[in-house]
Amino acid sequence: MGADIEINVGSWQLTIYVTDLKVERVLRVKGDLHIGGVMLQLVEDLDVAINWSDHGLWWPKRNMWLSRTRTTLDQYGVQADALLHFTPMHKTLRVQLPDLRFIDARVDFSIKSFTAVVQLCKDLGLRHPEELSFCRPLMAEHLKRNYKSIGVSPRQRAKDVMGPIVQNNSNVSNISQPDGKSDDRLASSYPSSPWNGNISGISAYNGQMTPDDSFGFNNDPILPNLAASPPTPSLEAKSGLLKPKSLVERARLNAGWLDSSRSLYEQDVREYDLLLLRFKFYSFYDLNPKLDSVRINQIYEQARWSILTEEIDCTEEEMMMFAALQLQVNLQSNNPLPEKQRTSADDDIDSELNELQMTLEGTSISSTLSSNNITHVPELADELKFMKSRRFTLKSLKRYYFVFRDKRLSVYKSREDKAGEPVFSLNLRGCEVTPDVNLSQGKYGIRLEVPSHDGMTEYLIRCDSEGQYARWMAAFRLASKGKTMADSSYEHEVKQILDFLSMQHPAPAPAINPNQIDINVDDYVAPRFFRKFKGKSQIAQRILEAQANVKDLSNIDAKMNFIKAWQALPEYGISLFVVKFDGSKKEQELLGVAFNRLMRMELMSGDHLKTWRFNTMKAWNVNWEVKKVLVQFEEENVQFSCLSADCKVVHEFIGGYIFLSMRSKDQNQTLNEDLFHKLTGGWV
Repeated sequence: MGADIEINVGSWQLTIYVTDLKVERVLRVKGDLHIGGVMLQLVEDLDVAINWSDHGLWWPKRNMWLSRTRTTLDQYGVQADALLHFTPMHKTLRVQLPDLRFIDARVDFSIKSFTAVVQLCKDLGLRHPEELSFCRPLMAEHLKRNYKSIGVSPRQRAKDVMGPIVQNNSNVSNISQPDGKSDDRLASSYPSSPWNGNISGISAYNGQMTPDDSFGFNNDPILPNLAASPPTPSLEAKSGLLKPKSLVERARLNAGWLDSSRSLYEQDVREYDLLLLRFKFYSFYDLNPKLDSVRINQIYEQARWSILTEEIDCTEEEMMMFAALQLQVNLQSNNPLPEKQRTSADDDIDSELNELQMTLEGTSISSTLSSNNITHVPELADELKFMKSRRFTLKSLKRYYFVFRDKRLSVYKSREDKAGEPVFSLNLRGCEVTPDVNLSQGKYGIRLEVPSHDGMTEYLIRCDSEGQYARWMAAFRLASKGKTMADSSYEHEVKQILDFLSMQHPAPAPAINPNQIDINVDDYVAPRFFRKFKGKSQIAQRILEAQANVKDLSNIDAKMNFIKAWQALPEYGISLFVVKFDGSKKEQELLGVAFNRLMRMELMSGDHLKTWRFNTMKAWNVNWEVKKVLVQFEEENVQFSCLSADCKVVHEFIGGYIFLSMRSKDQNQTLNEDLFHKLTGGWV
């Protein structure tokens, strides 16, 4: 008796609920017992022949995994009043891919969600998983007001089907215990049973997994062909699409992103929940048709639906071009690879050399421009229309004489004044170049944002013809990258711009007989364009006319052209947030985050009020007490609170783009997850 008392000195009872068996065990433990020892003692007490290697201890009250097996109960702060769950770390997650298809995946709920995405992308065959993230499925109501924190929505978890939703310490109905008594404390922590029903086109579950139901951990991947998607998604998937009607509503779409530094369980994601897998960062690295058929298709699909739901604007001609490329993809769906594949080693070497030549930083001289004289510096000179600061719309465009040489743009009042001093000149290295084109109106504009002591100054230039626009646009784009027109890629850039414009012109006649194909225009054209046409048959006719321009493209080439055209849109790659800037009298403004800059934008029109480039940024962090983001630039400090999302989301966008910019050209580079979390974690 005395020996037993001595053994039990300092010990206490710990309650653990085993989710698989739905049983509770009470262990006698001491505070210096490590987590691994607790799990070993529990498994011995259960004495059930099950593989427990994937199980871990979850502490619902503290919303944390006890994942460090060598850490003791005292070090974690676990005491006798704690209730722990012994539960599998890998669980079934319902995932909607960018092409709107649903899959069931076995995902680790105990690791950081960034790592979970990396592992899932590996199973899916998606390279560069750092470009993607998990997002909660939002409802239309989420677009009506600002939410700093998005909870679990009916789309993410069907409460009416699954029964009581259990999360942390929420109040739910009592759960009967094995002894017939009810325990309110346990009721708030025990998970509900697997659901049996349908939601958003997802198959019903009865709690039993089969190889066809999921893939991932301990399963061979059994997947549909992710390199090709159905032309039309399920009705349930389409019904879940959100269609923002303003810039503010577009900004509120970014409220659903999960925190990459925390596990799914810590963010109240439970088994059988639905999450969206989406490309979060619009900086696609090394898109290679030979290696990235799945990735290219999923980017294409996300681009396609962003246009159809009007997350990003385009002109009528651009819309028809996108519809034509989409139709070509569908027509070529049975022939996903180009018809002529390189088989010769010599051809492969030539291809690699051409690729290398196009990517070298300004080391080649274009013979067309230089006339075989390497001392010759190419020059563009034209009369163009010009206006400073597009925001002042009452000002009219005036005609000036422009000379562009090296990376400097000089503006004169007339051609005769070229010998004298210019009215002003601009160094365009590091500028932002955005197209402002509308073919139906004969408008060929170029918007320049040039670095200045005030941040970025905006200029609008208007060309007279497509050829003139292509030459100047190509020159400005190269200058923004630090290159000149002497670079070998200049002529290629001009050709790409002209090809892009030519795709927007309707062909004289369709290449396909309209009576031989049925086009559901709802899957090809955004709704706001419908009222511009007399009927859907007229839209289908326009799509067929535009398709004649791209009829020779292979499936993969049509997708690549679609992606490039998407990237050429003025609003491409800008993630919006509703914010309140410190020191501003305005209660709400827009913040735009792009791959290389932050933009302060007008709430209703989206006009750029100020731009700060990342290459002038010294530091960025979050004041967690007041929930404000502070960004320190060389010219000034910018501080703001985010109204439409958690401030961590904005911080993660900034750090994520910095991380992506540091990727090297080494194809064998490994993903540095520690660096990603250092840049995006906010030093929590």
